[in-house]
Amino acid sequence: MSDNAAESAVAPMSVPARAVVIVATLVAVALAIHQLFNLRIGGIVLIEGRYLYLLGGIFLSTAFLVFPINRSKGARLPDWICAAVALGALGWFAWTAETSLESGWEYAPPETAQWLSVVVWLLILEATRRAGGTALFVIVTLVSLYPTFADKVPDPLNGFSQPFWDAIPYHILSAESSFGIPMNAFGNLVIGFILFGAVLQKTGGGKFFNDLALALVGGYRGGAAKVAIFASGFMGSMSGSVISNVLTTGAVSIPAMKKTGFEPRYAAATEACASTGGVLMPPIMGATAFVMASFLSRPYIDIALAAAIPSLLYYLALFVQIDAYAARRGLRGMRREELPSMRTALAEGWVYIAVFAVLIFLMLAWRIETLAPFYATALLLAINQMMRGHRFTWRSAGDLIVGVGRALTELTAVLLGVGLIVGAFSATGLAGTLVNDLVFMAGNSTIALLLMGALTAFVFGMGMTVTACYIFLAVVLAPALEQAGLNQLAVHLFILYWGMVSFITPPVALGAFAAATLAGTTPFRAGWEAMRLGGVIYVAPFFFVLNPALVGEAPAGEVLAVLATAVIGVWFIGASLQGHLSLVGGFGRTAPGYALRVLLGVAGLFFAAPGSELIGLGHWELSGIGLLLAAGPILYARARHREATS
Repeated sequence: MSDNAAESAVAPMSVPARAVVIVATLVAVALAIHQLFNLRIGGIVLIEGRYLYLLGGIFLSTAFLVFPINRSKGARLPDWICAAVALGALGWFAWTAETSLESGWEYAPPETAQWLSVVVWLLILEATRRAGGTALFVIVTLVSLYPTFADKVPDPLNGFSQPFWDAIPYHILSAESSFGIPMNAFGNLVIGFILFGAVLQKTGGGKFFNDLALALVGGYRGGAAKVAIFASGFMGSMSGSVISNVLTTGAVSIPAMKKTGFEPRYAAATEACASTGGVLMPPIMGATAFVMASFLSRPYIDIALAAAIPSLLYYLALFVQIDAYAARRGLRGMRREELPSMRTALAEGWVYIAVFAVLIFLMLAWRIETLAPFYATALLLAINQMMRGHRFTWRSAGDLIVGVGRALTELTAVLLGVGLIVGAFSATGLAGTLVNDLVFMAGNSTIALLLMGALTAFVFGMGMTVTACYIFLAVVLAPALEQAGLNQLAVHLFILYWGMVSFITPPVALGAFAAATLAGTTPFRAGWEAMRLGGVIYVAPFFFVLNPALVGEAPAGEVLAVLATAVIGVWFIGASLQGHLSLVGGFGRTAPGYALRVLLGVAGLFFAAPGSELIGLGHWELSGIGLLLAAGPILYARARHREATS
């Protein structure tokens, strides 16, 4: 789910609209299975363009029913008319897809194709507004029209121009715009994983992983917050949405944290950071990782494995800080009677671990990531119907299908809109010129280019959904960073991370602000606390883009060495931010204590920063400096602890 549409996603739905969404979702899933499994039922073989037009038509039409104009009353006649027109227009493009491909309609469309392209373009813009919000709508509209006035824009944004009646059909008919890479990733990868994630939640998977987290860490100091890390991280990985994750898991975790002694602002910040990290965490990572796999023409499992180490460091930093906060304030864990039994949780939910194991085995061993989620979903449904607790009724099955349809509809509306941005850069040749201009402005400084890239990603992350922001930056920014000699996979993860930063960084901080409402604190207090808790997210991307060993792009020995010192570095950074070094002691609120906290944070940066030719120091040299800097703070904290306990 996109983040600024969390509330709209639960708009009331009439019985006819619900029925249409159920039928449309079933047809779309059946269509995807037919295409991806190459079933050829009835001898039918769909070319890629026709398949994407059909999927786009189904979900663009349902977008007007899922996101009606009047969200308090549900779909009305204008929404139904838009839905019918969208289905009809894209149905016509699907019917003529082969002729369009053979005759080059993207450059010389007939008059009917021109008019219908404009109709579809307008419908895509309206669906993007409803699903993605006004900010994304304005950006998509302006950029999609950019080819019509590109020659009148001063450098460095100058590009080739086209007449309106050529530019709009190019958006709809070419494989470089709305029905290009974003929709291709959706049709071939995303749809299966969205289905798997929804079924996993509806069959009790979400409850199982929450119970498992409670049983594992709920009884330790700060246990309620530590549970939030696991539960929100897992749910965020499935949903791909920060806001919806905050609103669902936060409704349980935030009151539990407050009950066990966490300040409201800290509880809100913990939930916001945990939910934000979920989108960056394998194995599912929302939808963005699948789009990245399509951009890089690499198997999805490569993306998931590369994201594993940065995600581990991010969550480790959260865990360390929560533990330090709980130790500093003398907080205890949840009472034993409030916690589920580990044995009971595993006995009731082992099937979810087994299904995940099957999913990962199919992706790793058989390399069928396109088909793996469908097999895993079928297995999960079969097992679920043999279990009494979560067995589907007709009503709950309908709710499941509607939930899947909502998620797929929202994502399609956003991807079709963002595809217009990709098409605009393709049509004008702007992507190439921007790359050269960015590299020129940065001079020979890779660090300067990375800082410019981070700022750009942060700004665009404020007004776009996660997937939309990534796609835009993958077209505009990633080539410039790659041209500077940086690892391609690390670059794409860099822009993904910095596109996420705005969710916990004021003045936007949508994730923190949503959590603040649940926690009963002011948005900015929650936002500033989230910045401190999620501090690693600001520096980790620079570390792994400068040394790709942190994304697994190096020999195994080097990866393990860099990971080991990075873990120590994250531990020190978290301790510096919270004023307490877990397993050692606290620093107190004195001038020497604050100075030594800063010194420990610097030491953590030296440990976490991998060696690089750009820095001029090797990995072990940096770690040695970090060790020397950390010695004083560690001894001080240890001495204070001994003094307090003697």
